[in-house]
Amino acid sequence: MISFIVPAHNEERLIGSTLKALNSAAKAVNEAYEIIVVDDASTDQTAAVARSGGARVVSVAHRQIAATRNSGAREAKGDLFIFVDADTLVNEHVVKAAVNALRDGAVGGGASVRFDGSLPLYARLLQPPSIRLARAARLAAGCFLFCTREAFEAVGGFDERFFCAEELVLGKALKRRGRFIVLRESVTTSGRKLRDYPASKLLRDLAGMAWRGRNSLMQRQGLDFWYKQRSQDA
Repeated sequence: MISFIVPAHNEERLIGSTLKALNSAAKAVNEAYEIIVVDDASTDQTAAVARSGGARVVSVAHRQIAATRNSGAREAKGDLFIFVDADTLVNEHVVKAAVNALRDGAVGGGASVRFDGSLPLYARLLQPPSIRLARAARLAAGCFLFCTREAFEAVGGFDERFFCAEELVLGKALKRRGRFIVLRESVTTSGRKLRDYPASKLLRDLAGMAWRGRNSLMQRQGLDFWYKQRSQDA
């Protein structure tokens, strides 16, 4: 059984499309599945939209993505976990490829990621080499990450000390247990943060994180790119 785990905070505008795509893809794969939306302290209608989209809603108040994803995993019943962000659209091909990889012995992996809508010039220039780098280095983006329940539990799930890059930490742990792959099939995620965030601000923040090192990932301060309230453009 596949457990799709969707963390969400104030995503009433976009989560409906995400769930519609998940249901369509999962039915085409023809495997039993469930969708768990982990509603993390939303103040809008995220939970109501999720329920109307066929999801089981788990309510938490972490405002910390690793803890939110772990809460969903604890409620999951499947033997295969697929973590999908609330602003990310999947299709039949990427879900089928992920399931086939896990059934074929992989412990986990991710997919190529493309952003929707118009993007700033710097993002358009960086997207192609970023995709190639992620595939070559086997780095899975958090918006679509899959693994077996067995492997997830063996490594202790997402490391809740991290407020970002938790998917890279999990990926590193999974690689020590077996085969971890990044699929050629892609998902489409929202480019909101790239449209909202000026390149100069992003570069300053990344430089600050590099200067402070690992500890900068273990506190919400300085991580506005991940935690600041985003716009609701679709």
